[in-house]
Amino acid sequence: MQYYKQPSESESYYNPCSSVEALETVARLVSSSPVVIFSVSSCCMCHAVKRLFCGMGVNPSVYELDQDPCMGKQIEKALIRLLGGASAMPVVFVGGKLVGPMDRVMASHITGNLVPLLKAAGALWL
Repeated sequence: MQYYKQPSESESYYNPCSSVEALETVARLVSSSPVVIFSVSSCCMCHAVKRLFCGMGVNPSVYELDQDPCMGKQIEKALIRLLGGASAMPVVFVGGKLVGPMDRVMASHITGNLVPLLKAAGALWL
């Protein structure tokens, strides 16, 4: 898994705690990897989803929201807006598209729709 850290203060594009910056950060991270998981490090559901993808041979990019005290909250708010007001972690993107929180990821996996998504995104080759 690839983990992201908070940009340094020397990076001029970084404006801490901005909701616009949060949406831009989400868009940038989602476009940078076939599978992106927004997670909270102490969340058991987040851990389960990360293990699911790793167990399938997928190397997701993981953004731990609680590791970034300022921007993490703004990103979480942006994700809640994308989910239509539902507050649930983790939030998973595959191929730049929102899959959703754990219940949608697991439903996609159980119905057999997750593997084709992963293959189309280039995250799974089997």
